[in-house]
Amino acid sequence: MKIKTYIASDMRRALKQVGDELGSDAIILSTREVEEGVEVTVAMEPEFTAPAAASEPAVTASSFASVLAQTSAAPAAAIPEQAVTLQTDPALREEMRSMRHLLEWQLSQLAWNDLTRRAPALAELLKELTEIGISSKLATELLRELPAAIGAEEAERRALGLLARRIPVTGDSLLDNGGRVAFIGPTGVGKTTAIAKLAARWVMRHGSRDIALISLDDQRFGAHEQLRVLGRLLGVECFTLESPADLPQLLQRLPHCRLVLIDTAGMSPRDLDLEHRANVLRTVATEARLSVWLAISAGAQAGVIEESLDRFAQFQPQSAVLTKLDEATSLGGALSALAHAQLPLAYVSEGPRIPEDLAPARSHQLVARAVLLSRTHDAAAGDELLARKFGRLAHVIR
Repeated sequence: MKIKTYIASDMRRALKQVGDELGSDAIILSTREVEEGVEVTVAMEPEFTAPAAASEPAVTASSFASVLAQTSAAPAAAIPEQAVTLQTDPALREEMRSMRHLLEWQLSQLAWNDLTRRAPALAELLKELTEIGISSKLATELLRELPAAIGAEEAERRALGLLARRIPVTGDSLLDNGGRVAFIGPTGVGKTTAIAKLAARWVMRHGSRDIALISLDDQRFGAHEQLRVLGRLLGVECFTLESPADLPQLLQRLPHCRLVLIDTAGMSPRDLDLEHRANVLRTVATEARLSVWLAISAGAQAGVIEESLDRFAQFQPQSAVLTKLDEATSLGGALSALAHAQLPLAYVSEGPRIPEDLAPARSHQLVARAVLLSRTHDAAAGDELLARKFGRLAHVIR
């Protein structure tokens, strides 16, 4: 094992020296303050070689070649058994792995503690962003856009503003100008309810003569009938189809309709048939000049939202609708995923009331809602969690 000591004016510079010379595989053995600043002792693991048993001679390349040569002239019984025995030690590997994880955790704690002393305002901001639910990657990116010398209150205000600017929104263009939109998304995210609210809003604003509803959901029990009932209540045309391939022909019969809302069957992001469905809908959307909108539930876990955005990206959606806002206990995960995907958000939907519980998406309002939710639910991020999330990144934060 190679042991080396680095001395620098602060921990950030010392860690940079370690990373530049030894890379990410270096193990921190110890750190201490010295007159010049900080001293860090590190070690590099050599490539693991399994030890041989104590009673057996080590097998080198030359000795193994010698034994191999004997096999052409000697019978099998005459070959020395101990000469070709190799022994591995899984317990030793696991112990080394555990030690490495422990040292990495200690390094993360040291780096986080160094950041809290060096830049307390930024450390406090990282804590608040974590409590909101913002991903560590996005939180770090936001901090990098802030001035070096900044107070805690100003840092929070600017960071939340930067967060809002990273969430693209479309405004109320659909209900102002109309369009042909096919709604996709996982089962149970509220696509049909969002369609009902949009349709009701359109009728209140423009009347019922130039709007049509189409159901392609032949998998959920009663889905076709649910949309027909909505059509009768609103006095608008409603159609049911068994296949997306029939859409272009139907839409040719509806040239007078300024708004066409299409409900599709819910799909799991892990559905084995997802790619095929995406190919079919993309082809139809191009032929019939449809927009594809993805419905996302704000009440889902951050990982579920990220997976949905990733898997449904093959449908090439142009916008998103954030549903079930009233069921969310945290919005940070959804906002982080939307900011990363850069998929414009059109509307937010919450509650069962039609059409009241629908509004055009406003990024600043969503960020404010995320902050309010974190405080309402007493979200807390301790030093252990913060060290785990930001310890490896603390040295690059000025």
